[in-house]
Amino acid sequence: MSVTRGEIADHLADTPALFPATREELLLAAAGIAARPSVIAALQELPDRKYGHLRDLWPHLPNVTVS
Repeated sequence: MSVTRGEIADHLADTPALFPATREELLLAAAGIAARPSVIAALQELPDRKYGHLRDLWPHLPNVTVS
């Protein structure tokens, strides 16, 4: 099953004051809330940098569908 932007957003929204965050911090947050493996796999595709806001992820995740 594929992952959507909405699913990623829902998972990361459960983590207050997450942003700005690095890829590693996003992965730790997703693992900490037991996100589905496909969500974690999508986040692993992100370049290793700091993201100021959730919307900053989308250009780096072109295969994640909008929903």
